[in-house]
Amino acid sequence: MTAAQTELARLRALSARLGEDVTRTQGAGGNTSLKADGTMWIKASGTWLAEAERCDIMVPVDVEPLREAFRDGDPRAEKATDFVLTDRNPSGLRPSIETSVHAVIDHPVVLHIHCVETIALAVRTDAREEVARRLSGIEGVDWAHVPYRRPGVPLGKAIVDAQTPGTNVHILANHGLVVSGTDVGEAEARLERVVAALRQPTSFPAPEGVGGLDALAAGSPYRPASDPIIHSLAASPWRVEIASGGPMYPDHVIFLGSQTGVLSEGRSLSDFGSSTEPPKIVVAPGRGVFLHESVDRGGELMARCLAEVAARLPEGAPLRRLTGEEVHALTNWEAEKYRQTLGRQASNG
Repeated sequence: MTAAQTELARLRALSARLGEDVTRTQGAGGNTSLKADGTMWIKASGTWLAEAERCDIMVPVDVEPLREAFRDGDPRAEKATDFVLTDRNPSGLRPSIETSVHAVIDHPVVLHIHCVETIALAVRTDAREEVARRLSGIEGVDWAHVPYRRPGVPLGKAIVDAQTPGTNVHILANHGLVVSGTDVGEAEARLERVVAALRQPTSFPAPEGVGGLDALAAGSPYRPASDPIIHSLAASPWRVEIASGGPMYPDHVIFLGSQTGVLSEGRSLSDFGSSTEPPKIVVAPGRGVFLHESVDRGGELMARCLAEVAARLPEGAPLRRLTGEEVHALTNWEAEKYRQTLGRQASNG
């Protein structure tokens, strides 16, 4: 086994560990990469990091031509499919929608995860100050705050503008965390230091009126969330506000939609189900959380992510929601539709 093959095996093992931890990444979210000998191996679109050791999820990309296309404004950099080394990609996998993001970061190993500790800070309007308070002075951490941009080339451009040659940690506003290093071991150690520094106290109270949720859902296209932590979103007015005030990061939009229903007194879940575009998630204040029948395992993990983020947001924290224009850019982006389709197939497989 060559040195590059050994390092790729290490990356796959780390990717699986990250994917199996719902506080690090959820479902088809997150991606990892390794650059070696002119090739960048990156997670395939729609695949799950948790399956990195069980399935073929890594795609080989010719990285220098991709970087050149990115610099030249070549539209091929968006999908990056034209840069896949097809003779080494027998499964015909399509590279991650974040391939250009990984390409513009010079470090050999790049880890991009949707860490809830990071997201709970990155969705705040004072994110830069809050992160600085926690990360400043940590050995081996050179961080940059990156303003929100749509994933893909727009985010890659924002990263280029925000980083310096030494940057090895990127805090992506309303998105997540990127940590890089010279090898898998260094990147993992740095990631652990960063996540530990960003960690915040949590609690997952059960709603006072929890119980009888199956009866409440009877006759509707909704079911109670199977994960009890998700029901903590209904436990207080603040958490209901977090859940229903509008999406705060891309994967919530893609897998749970842009609207959260609130079951007020006098309404039934069937009222939501009869609408033209029923919300995929409905919160019944003081009772619990319901998911539409169309929500698969990956979508339920995203609901868990929202509950994890809400648990880390102190009451009254200043939040930045995605704008209508930003939501539209996500829901009408072909690359995201492709990922969502594959992610649904994986979660149902």
